[in-house]
Amino acid sequence: MLINGIDLLTTANENSFAVPAFNISDWAMMRGIIEISEELDSPLIVAIHPDELAHAGEDVMPSIIQASRKASVPVAIHFDHGTTYEQMLQAVRTGFTSVMLDGSMHEYEQNVELTQQAVGVAHPLRLSVEAELGTIGKTDDEAEAGTDDIIYTDPEVARDFVERTGVDSLAVAIGTRHGIYPSHLKPELKLDLLKELKAAVSIPLVLHGGSNNPDDEIAEAVTLGVNKINISSDIKVAYHQKMREVLQDGGMREPNVIQPDCVGAMKETAAHKIRLFAADGKAALYPRLTDLR
Repeated sequence: MLINGIDLLTTANENSFAVPAFNISDWAMMRGIIEISEELDSPLIVAIHPDELAHAGEDVMPSIIQASRKASVPVAIHFDHGTTYEQMLQAVRTGFTSVMLDGSMHEYEQNVELTQQAVGVAHPLRLSVEAELGTIGKTDDEAEAGTDDIIYTDPEVARDFVERTGVDSLAVAIGTRHGIYPSHLKPELKLDLLKELKAAVSIPLVLHGGSNNPDDEIAEAVTLGVNKINISSDIKVAYHQKMREVLQDGGMREPNVIQPDCVGAMKETAAHKIRLFAADGKAALYPRLTDLR
């Protein structure tokens, strides 16, 4: 069932769990993520970054939309970390049901203005908008955009931002980083800050950089009010590490022989995240809404 992000996350907010947003970059990953979500009866956000969309090609979107419609669980297709108004229009045109316009690297007033523009376009089309306030850290050059030094989200600024923009969900900076942590970086979430942010705004909160963080901190973040957690690196590491192992047999060449074990490894990691976020079994909370588009 294809729905928008706010319909998906409002239920999560009301029932104290987090919907996993899994970044996919090829069709095998897409099929595997839907399969594991259906097996665990979990709502799902299929997240696609502009770089991932460029890699897969826009022509893959009709297939992703159709697979999401046919899924037995609610699915939103989310444009992850769009940074310009033009990219957001591309997301609307190609069929995403949730868009992120990340203005966190701009000055505050420009972030407000960009988010207001996104909301003005998306809401009349029944699409949801996510914004980011503060900055997520980065771990390496392959990770998505971030800053070397994290700028933590201020609760009072967050309250002002939500009131002025009408945004549907807010990605907050409480100490996570995109990518896989190197040995010299220790992940540590500011959970007291998360409590303050949850008290300051009523909309669903989003945690970016969810990969490679301690399970106990992520689980506590869910209980404290995070309703969407982005996972990209963890499932890609599982997928491609297994592929490296499979390809050690130099006689293999057919994707239908190589990829199943890789997808299986990815599904194991995704299943762990779904349970960690308390999303397993939660698809039953959603009514059979009319599919978007």
